[in-house]
Amino acid sequence: MFRRTAPLPVLLLALTQVACGGSMDGSADAREAPGEDAAPAAAAGDVQATQAPQEAALPAGWSVRLDRPGSDVSEFRVTEADGALEIRTGPAGILWRDEDALATAAYSVSATFTEVGAPAGHREAYGLFVGGRDLEGDGQAYTYFLVRGDGSFLIKRRAGDATSNVTDGWRPSEAVAAAEGGDPTNTLEIRVEPDQVRFLVNGTGVATVPADQVDTEGTFGLRANHNLHLRVAEFAVQR
Repeated sequence: MFRRTAPLPVLLLALTQVACGGSMDGSADAREAPGEDAAPAAAAGDVQATQAPQEAALPAGWSVRLDRPGSDVSEFRVTEADGALEIRTGPAGILWRDEDALATAAYSVSATFTEVGAPAGHREAYGLFVGGRDLEGDGQAYTYFLVRGDGSFLIKRRAGDATSNVTDGWRPSEAVAAAEGGDPTNTLEIRVEPDQVRFLVNGTGVATVPADQVDTEGTFGLRANHNLHLRVAEFAVQR
């Protein structure tokens, strides 16, 4: 089980959209509208909808919210074994447990991600979120911290239907293990302090921002972009 040390004309327009596709946040392509963490090859967009009516394949206690209305939530598949999560995504989304809510000015959330079978330079993103509120409603809010296989990271903030950059878009960092035809592993940590929040990859700080510029109180969880296979271990909170 996870380690926790404490109790995130119209027809032409339609045809054009079908032909061109659409992406949510900078990911590799528009096969399934990636998400706000997508790579520049696709257009930007938002996490807009609660999960589709299909049944989600999730371990007990977990919930998912997909990026796009009408997406098949049964294609966001999660299993738990040997103290780790195995995540396989069709559509992109966020994953959380209601019990993982914090109302404190000092804590750290971390997890170790292995991207399985990633081609070199793969630009589908994954990572952590904190400060999650109203995650199944119109007023959803959270701050998320992501990496992707080209060796870059992103920090963004969501409030309802709007998102805003905390960092200036995607930033390259030598701290991020890139996909080079293998299975890259990255440990992400969001370290919340009373006056600032630090973001670390593999033990190296990549950004520090004032605490009032991000969401810190609320549920923490995971984010996985579309068409990913991830193993997530050591998902933990420390206070």
